[in-house]
Amino acid sequence: MTDKELKIALLAHCQETVKKRHEKIQQTISAIEESLEDESKSSAGDKHETGRAMLQIDRENAGKQLQEIENLQALVKKIDITTISDYVRLGSLVYTNNGTYFISISIGQVTVGKTNYFCVALQSPIGQLLSGKKKGETFMFNEKEFAVKSIS
Repeated sequence: MTDKELKIALLAHCQETVKKRHEKIQQTISAIEESLEDESKSSAGDKHETGRAMLQIDRENAGKQLQEIENLQALVKKIDITTISDYVRLGSLVYTNNGTYFISISIGQVTVGKTNYFCVALQSPIGQLLSGKKKGETFMFNEKEFAVKSIS
């Protein structure tokens, strides 16, 4: 598999992961809204008010999660896998002596074919260390020395 095909596969995996998270939170919000409607039809005094307040808190939390997912969707759309540079940036595939990293969003280990890759965000601890690195440069992470072998 070429680097270009690999980047396409990894990006597709990132897109699918974000899509699934978005669908899940939408379902959660729908369920909360439904429960709020049912709660509004009931009039059981204090118990009713407490249940409604808890549902409102759940809805606020779900709304925050939805916003985070929408931010991830926007970030995934910005990932340019066609431009190849000599330094690590968003969309880079970075080969190191301790694994291969796709700079995208933080979803962890992804298997393509029979090989494991790590999808990491630039803002993640390892993403920050990789950012701007060039072939041959090294850095320390979790008491291990990493060397950048190549970037595509």
